[in-house]
Amino acid sequence: MQSVPGSESSEKGTPEGVSRWLGSQMQKIIENIYEQFKDVDDGTVATYIPELGKADPKDFGICLATVDGQVFTAGNWDREFTIQSMCKPFAFQLALERHGIEETLKHVGVEPSGEAFNSIELDPKTGRPFNPMVNAGAIAVASLIKQSPVEAGVEAFVEKMGKAAGRKLRIDWSVMASETATGNRNRAIAYLLLNAGIIDQEVLESLQQYFAQCSMLVNCKDLAMMAATMANIGNQPVTGEPVFDFQLLKHVMAVMFSCGLYDYAGNWAFEVGLPAKSGVSGGIFGVVNRQLGIAVYSPRLDAQGNSVRGILACKELASHLGLHSFDFSNVGSSFMQWLL
Repeated sequence: MQSVPGSESSEKGTPEGVSRWLGSQMQKIIENIYEQFKDVDDGTVATYIPELGKADPKDFGICLATVDGQVFTAGNWDREFTIQSMCKPFAFQLALERHGIEETLKHVGVEPSGEAFNSIELDPKTGRPFNPMVNAGAIAVASLIKQSPVEAGVEAFVEKMGKAAGRKLRIDWSVMASETATGNRNRAIAYLLLNAGIIDQEVLESLQQYFAQCSMLVNCKDLAMMAATMANIGNQPVTGEPVFDFQLLKHVMAVMFSCGLYDYAGNWAFEVGLPAKSGVSGGIFGVVNRQLGIAVYSPRLDAQGNSVRGILACKELASHLGLHSFDFSNVGSSFMQWLL
């Protein structure tokens, strides 16, 4: 159909036209943030798991996925990387779904530790791991969600995550082997948990569940969709399929908010103000409740084990769009009104 004078501006006044225009503005914002930080070369790639050291330090990707299924990307958004510690909130969600709140909290607390992610320390008051976002807590959670045989539990986890991502996911077995070969600190943590009565006698099976979860491959779009599924009261934004029990998600996101970035969690809450989780592969994902999921990837890490470019990009997004949970410009699910 031939356009007529004024048709473009009149189309912008329609709901479809406004949606397209907002989408184009959001895409520009993502691309500008990518350009702003793509040449930052601070930080180093993790090497304590040898396979992670093979990542390209130049990689940098950003993805936003809204609860109505819109996706905005920039940079190396489709580069696959292992999820690492970003599996922890999802594993905690599954433990809560399977065992309930009371039983799960017998094995793991919800208090910030203020310690590094791999600290070998339990809460002196309760004898439990401080929270499910540090390795000790995540191993306790892995013990709760493992199955017999172990492969069944791993498959169940990967399948669930694939439903949230909207595509079939898989384990990187070379990273799994590298994690297992170099995981002596995690083995020490697991036996400490056994000694404290937090996990059962199947220590090696619990570790296998944990190492496999961390070795699942994702890209920025997968993570953003998984985060958007959390934001969308547990329903996958594109398929509409219920994935997570929405009544439990608030507990998971609360722990993410206070503990998701380890000993940087306080600064994150202050500067970005979103439930989020990072991983030593270089990913960070965040949840804007009832609005969208954010994912960034860049393998250069700071001293706390968080992506340098990822934190910079998230700070800019939160500031630019008013996404901080306590920002008065964050008006529920109308965050895109800022663009108007």
